Formats: sequence, structure tokens, C-alpha cells
Amino acid sequence: MRDIFAFFHRHKTYGVVFLRLAMGVFLIYGVQDNIFNWERMLEFRDFLQLHGVPYPLVAAHLSAYTQFIIGLMLLLGWGVRLAGVLLIINFTAALLIVHIGDAFPQYYPAAELLFAGFFYLFNGAGPLSVDSFLAHRQEQTQKQPVSVN
Repeated sequence: MRDIFAFFHRHKTYGVVFLRLAMGVFLIYGVQDNIFNWERMLEFRDFLQLHGVPYPLVAAHLSAYTQFIIGLMLLLGWGVRLAGVLLIINFTAALLIVHIGDAFPQYYPAAELLFAGFFYLFNGAGPLSVDSFLAHRQEQTQKQPVSVN
């Protein structure tokens, strides 16, 4: 049975790529209406105001744009550990502000993104990412001898 999964075991570092793609698309899709439609941003503001968030229009912009940028970061695999920190902050706030007292199906997506933030913080972007490309490039640069004139 182990031989059946040998290929996947050898390439396990690529698993994170699939998570990044799925979560990146999910985050962008979830906030694109707020970013590209002023009326939807105002609805989000009103929603936050109902939950007692101070400066709700600022908070709406901050949350929507943060999620959009995180989505782009995940899709590109760029700054994924930082994206993890931002996910932790944003979705801890979402759980505390909006989802206290909600049933499991209502708070699960926010909780999943919170815990995904910890995954990205600990694991990074994996291969097929800008982070990996930049790390490889920096490694190559450090290996080159420095000429002294």
C-alpha cells in the first residue's frame, strides 16, 4: 500500500501549493465585491457598525483590502509567512467581533482561515512560489565568490 503513495510522499512539499491556490481564490472572491463596488463596501461598513466596531468604514476597508492582498500573496506564494500572520490577526478579530455565539457552520470558515494562518506561518509557501524563487536566488548569490580589487 505504501508504494501507491510513494510519489506523493516524495513530493509532499507541493501539497501547500494546492492550499494556497484554494484559499487565495476564496479570499479574493469573498471580498472582491466590497473592493469593486462602493455600495457593497457600505453594506460591510453597516454590518461592522451593528457589531460595535469603531470607525466601521475604516475597518471595512482594512479588512477587505487585507483579505484581498493576502489572497494575492497566497496565489503568488510571496510573503506567505507574513500572509499567515495577517490571517491570524484578521480572523481572530472576525471570530471575536462577529462570530461569538454563532453555530459551528457560521464560524467555521473564519476559524479555518485562522488556523490556516498558523499553517502558513510555520510552513511557508513551499515550492512553486515567489518565496522559493527568491530564497533560491539569494542562496545562489551568497555562494558566488566576492572579488576584491
